[in-house]
Amino acid sequence: MRLTGAENLDVERGVMGEGPLTADALRAANINPVTGLATDYLNHFNEVVMLMEMLPDMPDCAEDVLEWTPADYPAHFANSTFKDKELAILAYRSAPNAVRAHLETLILQIDDEVLKAQTVLRETTSPEACARIAELASEEIKPLIAAASGTINGHADTEDELDDEAAQANVDALFG
Repeated sequence: MRLTGAENLDVERGVMGEGPLTADALRAANINPVTGLATDYLNHFNEVVMLMEMLPDMPDCAEDVLEWTPADYPAHFANSTFKDKELAILAYRSAPNAVRAHLETLILQIDDEVLKAQTVLRETTSPEACARIAELASEEIKPLIAAASGTINGHADTEDELDDEAAQANVDALFG
C-alpha cells in the first residue's frame, strides 16, 4: 500500500501488523508497534509547557504562549517535518479504539489547561499571573503529558485500557 497524500489518510485505515503497519516498520519510524502511536506528537505540548515555565523569568514569552494553538494528532503530523508522517497518521487511524480514545481524552485536558493559561495571559502578564501559569504547567499539564506518553507507549494507567480481545490482537500483530 502506497500512501499518496494526507487527503487519503482521512479515510484510509490499515491493520496493525500488516502491510505498512508491520512491527518492524513502525519501530523503525519510532511508532509504538502495539499502540500505533508516536511520542513525537507530545512535542506539540512540551514546547508550550517549556514557554509557560519560563514566564516568571521571561514574561515576554507570553507572546509565544499565545501563538500556540491546539492540534489533534493527525493535524500535528500532517503539518510536521516528521519523516514518516503518513505512516504515523495511518497507524493512528489503525490504533485500538480504546487507546486512541484515552489519548484523545488526555489531549483535550491538556488543550483546555493551555487555553485557560492563554486566557489569563491575554488579561495580564503580571508576575503573579506568570507564576500561576508556570505552576499550572508543572503541576497540571506535565502530569497529563506523562499520562499521554504512557498511553502512547502502551503503559496507560486507566480502567479504560484495552479489553482482552484487543490486547490479544495487538500482541498477535506485534509477533505475527
